Amino acid sequence: MAEGFIHTVFKDGHWVNEVEGGGEPIGGFHATKDEAVSAGRARAEHDRTEHVIHNEDGTIGERSSYGHDPAGRG
Repeated sequence: MAEGFIHTVFKDGHWVNEVEGGGEPIGGFHATKDEAVSAGRARAEHDRTEHVIHNEDGTIGERSSYGHDPAGRG
């Protein structure tokens, strides 16, 4: 299980996925955002954590939870 959320980000000219607080790309570099999002989603589902998808400018564009959200939340 991941130590933190999975972030899909644009970094150094490539789309990558990172574990929050880690900084090192996981799963390599991706040519397109769609490829990176797909890989990041799969990792977040596997790790049962949150997937945070950033826009190229660094702002958060979308987020999805694949974890066990506490009862009564929302």
